[in-house]
Amino acid sequence: MNALALLATCVGLAFCAPSHAAGLPDTGQDTCYTDSAVDTVSAGSATSVDRDSASHPRQDCRYGRDPAVNAGALSRIGGGVKGFDYSKIANNGGNLGAAPAAALGTAPGDWACTLDNVTGLIWEVKTAGAASAELRSMNSTYSWYSSNVATNGGNAGTAAAAGGNCQTTNACDTEKFVAAVNAIALCGHSDWRLPTRRELQTLLYAGVSSPAIDGTYFPNTPSSLFWSGSTYAQTPVNAWGEALSKGSTGYSGKSGAHTVRLVSGAPL
Repeated sequence: MNALALLATCVGLAFCAPSHAAGLPDTGQDTCYTDSAVDTVSAGSATSVDRDSASHPRQDCRYGRDPAVNAGALSRIGGGVKGFDYSKIANNGGNLGAAPAAALGTAPGDWACTLDNVTGLIWEVKTAGAASAELRSMNSTYSWYSSNVATNGGNAGTAAAAGGNCQTTNACDTEKFVAAVNAIALCGHSDWRLPTRRELQTLLYAGVSSPAIDGTYFPNTPSSLFWSGSTYAQTPVNAWGEALSKGSTGYSGKSGAHTVRLVSGAPL
């Protein structure tokens, strides 16, 4: 197993909508800074340090969905922190909306997935139980494996790594996990797949760390590397992932045992 190599990345991506692209989510960063301190006024103030003619211009705090929410100028379908917009989706595919009281569960009408209303992507929500007991457990890990020669970068990876830890013995690789989730048609969908690097980055919330994600709509998220479906082109024995301790892009050997969050929808 290769050591995880973390590479700093920008988290300011934006995105698509339910059936097709409508925009990208923001970063959740709506505070401006000087060289050494937080700006004491809001980004919308005429005296903010982030203005084009000010001392620290064009900071992320001034642009996008986050300041629009603060100004009451952005309409959202669901809920979420800052400019994010999420809805809860039930096991049977029903849209539960923001539904703050909706709890994760196995019944048809229970919450199981989260829809990003900005990108249109639906994301698997992890459960809290033991890896041996629950298919989508936050404690499960998988080696990276894909038998699809058109997308695996010339290296299929490692099937059912010994270091993996999941519900079904000898099935702890990404391809087998994707097949298992599609077999149950989670949230009414059977097109579940590994997300691209870019898609994973749209979930990053810069306002928190460990994990850097909206925990209300993505509970049971470990601060670990989440596999993407993207091979690291320079050395195809590796694949890209997103480390959610602080929200950084990294790569690891495909034999490594890491977390997976599947996505459904047209790739961005």
